[in-house]
Amino acid sequence: MCNNPKLRAHCPSGMRFIKCFSLSLLLLTAILLPSACRRSQSNIFVIALSDNIKTIDPIGSPSVDAASERVRTLMFNSLVKKDEKFDYVPELALNIQRSDDGLSFTFALRDGVTFHDGRPFTSADAKYTLDTVLASTFAKAASFFEGSGATRTAYIKSVEAPDAHTLIIRLNKQWTGLLPNLVPIAMIPKDSYESQKTHPLGTGPFKFKSYDQVQQVIDLEANDKYWDGAPKIPLIRARAISESNTMQAELQSGRVDIAPLATSLSPDAIKALGQNPTLTVHQFVGSNLNLLTFNTTEAPLNNVKVRQAIAYAIDRESMVRDLVLGQGAIAHSILPEGSWAYAKGQTYQFDPARAKQLLDEAGFRDPDGDGPQMRWAKPLLFRISGSSAAARQYASVIQNYLKDVGVPVTIETSEFTTMLDQLRYGQFQISYGQWVGGNQDPIFYHDLFATSEIPTQTRAARNRSRYSNPELDKILDEAANTYDHAKAAPLYAKAQEIISRDMPVFPMWYQANMVIAKKSVGNIQVNASGDWGFVKDLTMQR
Repeated sequence: MCNNPKLRAHCPSGMRFIKCFSLSLLLLTAILLPSACRRSQSNIFVIALSDNIKTIDPIGSPSVDAASERVRTLMFNSLVKKDEKFDYVPELALNIQRSDDGLSFTFALRDGVTFHDGRPFTSADAKYTLDTVLASTFAKAASFFEGSGATRTAYIKSVEAPDAHTLIIRLNKQWTGLLPNLVPIAMIPKDSYESQKTHPLGTGPFKFKSYDQVQQVIDLEANDKYWDGAPKIPLIRARAISESNTMQAELQSGRVDIAPLATSLSPDAIKALGQNPTLTVHQFVGSNLNLLTFNTTEAPLNNVKVRQAIAYAIDRESMVRDLVLGQGAIAHSILPEGSWAYAKGQTYQFDPARAKQLLDEAGFRDPDGDGPQMRWAKPLLFRISGSSAAARQYASVIQNYLKDVGVPVTIETSEFTTMLDQLRYGQFQISYGQWVGGNQDPIFYHDLFATSEIPTQTRAARNRSRYSNPELDKILDEAANTYDHAKAAPLYAKAQEIISRDMPVFPMWYQANMVIAKKSVGNIQVNASGDWGFVKDLTMQR
């Protein structure tokens, strides 16, 4: 019971107290009790998000953000999902068949799947969803087209629903990107898009109850008829808490039950929360990648031996141990280790002597051969986002490592969107960043390293290193157009060998998926991609 002076003031003293209390309790509880106490009465399981929920619209948002997507997966399913090897497997589809010419995909849909209002899910709903996306300017529509403006052409020729449990997607040309791009497309009922903006209705494990955009709170209830088994927790609340101190206070006070992938918390804060007797910190393998990007067109970084020397000069193991507090794992590729296409290629251990040797071989000799005298006069421009405290810390440590082998570095900070423009226009020599999600698919090799993906004044492509290698281009084109993993995997391994040798980017570490939860929360199992599918199977002991 809350010790609330307002409650005491409204109740008379003496023999009338019990009568007054019993008659007024329900009204007074709703009106006067603090929100934390009301929450304990409501029995709602609270999940904390580190970022604001920008939209509850499952398909029509103008941009895609992580928080909204995580909430979406609680209410919706897609035709396709990722498995533990980051491959694409059926979800609402039961089976997927590709034609011999690669121009059509036939989806046999699951039987017995219903929307939250009881309507059965059929191919007509899937066709309506995809037709709505393809006819729109939604953010999720862009990847279904190549080119832009007047030259934009669609990969998909038609979407057909010959019967209630069969969907056929026909392509204008072979395209291995179909299944990956279907993953974020939530299936909605036919003719429901307008109502989805305010009252999401899907087939997922939880049903929509309410959304308070100002308070950044969305309430959901268990879908007892969920086709893949009912959730264990009846009521959940996803609540955005972007400020680190507030997140820590809410966890410590018990007002939050679980904070999965709490990116707003520093490694120090997570470690401290683990000392709380009511909380447990869980660490899972993650796939988000911290990396350095080198501008390979800028001297002296146009010399591969200089880029290799920088890789040998940085003690990543110490950084993961001392700065990230072990909440990460050394990376040898842009792909996560669990990927079906993963290969190490050439690896780099901390070896300052080897770094100095490579710099000597590159023609940048130590003036006196016995110390960290600078090997060239003008420092390298190291560009980072000024809004990231972690980036500033990492950059400072890297600066010192490079100084020890005679490589001068100047760190410059910019506002994040400004920095993206600077990277696009090549106004940097080294940059620090993190790839979230995109690096889970090997097609990312093409995005990051193909000559055709080098940014221009009119095109904001992802090959910010401006790396160009005709041999690699040929391999990546072949791999990107190969459906058979048995044939594609060796191609990607060969690509990784070239990329790790030429070092246009330096993968540093994968960030672990950290989860802070009450000790009473059970069955916490988070996969490397960090999606919220695990929420359905959580348990709670009250």
